[in-house]
Order: sequence, then C-alpha cells, then structure tokens
Amino acid sequence: MAIVHLSRYDSRSYFSLTKDIKMKISVIGAGAIGGFLAARFAQHGHEVSILVRGKNLQAVRANGLILQNTDGSSYAAQVHASDKIADLGKQDVVILAMKAHQVAAVAADIHHLVGEETVIITAQNGVPWWYFQKHGGIYDGKRIEAVDPDGSISAQLDNNRLIGTIVYPACDMPEPGVIRHIEGNKFTLGEIDGSDTPRVRMLADLFRKAGFKTPVTTDIRSEIWIKLWGNVCFNPISALTHATLVDICETPATRELAAKMMAEAQAIGEKLGVNFKVSIAQRIDGAANVGKHKTSMLQDIEAGRPIELEALVGSVIEMGRITSTPTPTIDAVYALTKLLSTTVQEQHGQLRISSTI
Repeated sequence: MAIVHLSRYDSRSYFSLTKDIKMKISVIGAGAIGGFLAARFAQHGHEVSILVRGKNLQAVRANGLILQNTDGSSYAAQVHASDKIADLGKQDVVILAMKAHQVAAVAADIHHLVGEETVIITAQNGVPWWYFQKHGGIYDGKRIEAVDPDGSISAQLDNNRLIGTIVYPACDMPEPGVIRHIEGNKFTLGEIDGSDTPRVRMLADLFRKAGFKTPVTTDIRSEIWIKLWGNVCFNPISALTHATLVDICETPATRELAAKMMAEAQAIGEKLGVNFKVSIAQRIDGAANVGKHKTSMLQDIEAGRPIELEALVGSVIEMGRITSTPTPTIDAVYALTKLLSTTVQEQHGQLRISSTI
C-alpha cells in the first residue's frame, strides 16, 4: 500500500470551503460515540457513511441510524452503512471512533478512504498511538507499545493527516442501530504538533454547525491528560466494584484510592510537560457531578466485551517507566482489572450485578 503524505496541509484547497459545502464523512466504528457523531452530521446534510457490523448493520439498513436526544426527541439518520471499509469510498473526513484496542484491526484498510486531502480524526479514549509523534523533545517519535505493540498503526496511518480529539459526551446503545445521547456535547480538536492551522479550524466549524461545542486547542496532550487523569482511575475502579462515578467519588476509601492513582499519573504528565489546570480534588468532584453514570469499562465488563485497559491504564504505566516515575497504586489496580478482564473473556462471560428485589 502506498501512503500519500500531507506535508503542506496548511495550503490545501479544501480550507477555502464555504459554509454551504457538504462533506463526505466516514465514521469507522459507529458505536455509541461514533453513531452520535454520524447521526448528527447526517442530520445536518453531510454525506455520511459508517462501518458497522452484525445486528447493528441490519438495524441501520432497515431503519436508519436512530438518535435519541436528551430532550426525548429522536431522529432517523440516513447513512450509507457497510461492514467493509473498501465499500465506503474516498472521504473528506474520516473519524476513527472505535475503541483503542480495535484500531490495529482496521488500520491497514483506511487507505481505501483516503484521497489527496483527507484528514483523519482520532477519537479514542486514553493515550493515542501517536502521542510521541511530532511531540518534540527527548521522547519524540517514541512508540507506546501498550497501544501500538508492533508499530503497525503508526506505519499505516500517515501522521500528517491526523487531528486529535477529546470526547466528552456520554452515549449508549440501548438496542441495535439506536444511539441514546445521555449528556455532554463537547469535542475538543487539535493538531498533534500543537499548531493552529486552517484545517483544524475548518473542522471545528464543521462540528459546531452540527450542534457540537468544539474548541480548538494548541496543547492537545494536556487536554488528553485531563480526561485520562480520570479514566486511569475511575474506569478500572468501576469495573472492579461495579459502582457508578458518584459512588466512587463519594465513598471515602475509593475516593482516596482514585486520588492516589491520579497523583501518580500527574507526576508522569508533569515530566512530559503537561499543564494540569485543576486540582485532583476538583477533578474528582467534576466526575461526581456526572452522577450515577457507569464508565465505559464497566459497561464492557457487564456486556462481556474486551476493555480499553491498555489505552487507559497500561499506557500510563508504560509512560511512568519511560519517565522513571513509580506507579505502585496504578500497577496494583491494573493487575486486578487485567485478571478480571482475562477471566471474563476466557469464560465468554458477562459480569453484572442483578437486583434481587
């Protein structure tokens, strides 16, 4: 496969697009968040295609992609759905919306979607495979093995095309082909080299016109760490305890555990030049304000799906080793969660607390 490289992305012709131009947008991994994005973009007139499989594919082809809004309204988005990337054609924008451990499986086929000016938006939780690409400093170009073990993702996805995003909304899929928006509307966008370019501003405008709150940042890694700061502790703790965010944050023992994990993560981030703009207590209180929300990792354990443990926790441990920063609390929680996930997968099981009332 030949990769077309975008080295002068600030002079490409599509940055002159007017507000009335409709885009070809492909969402790879139309689960809860990917489906939310796809439905909104389709609702606002863009030509949207999605990669989706199994019962979800059948449901979308039969009924459209259903978005249930927070106000109780719903919308059936008409999208082109396929289970083969090659069927979707060349795109203006490709959004990788699958979970971090699923990127490697599709990376080799993304070239089918890529034209001369295509940009790729990465929407994974945790530490992205490109974290040290265009990073600068002593770690520039270093591969994070937890999320890109053999380097195949980095080799197959041209980093000149990449735009990072931080995903803040909460959504779920109550049934095949149906996306339920629970809360939140914010997607932060940023170039991975920290530059402020016409293309990232054009993309932010595209998101805003679809109803999203979309700031542009020139420090995407600090934004990644602010969310990762919570994910590294709340996700595995919730998977182990089956507790919601507010319960973890308001129970003294688990609040203290989360704070210890966050302190270890903060020490790593600060060595990498990350600016933590709020305190640990403020970050925990912010999570508590979300309420009785199950983290994505807990939802995956309950459904018997693989979890994003490496991107959310293993990568932080690896970055601790890279920066010579001890992570004893994170290590212990990681070990327990890893064993839980392995047990669930080996036994093809699900683990859910059921009421006896």
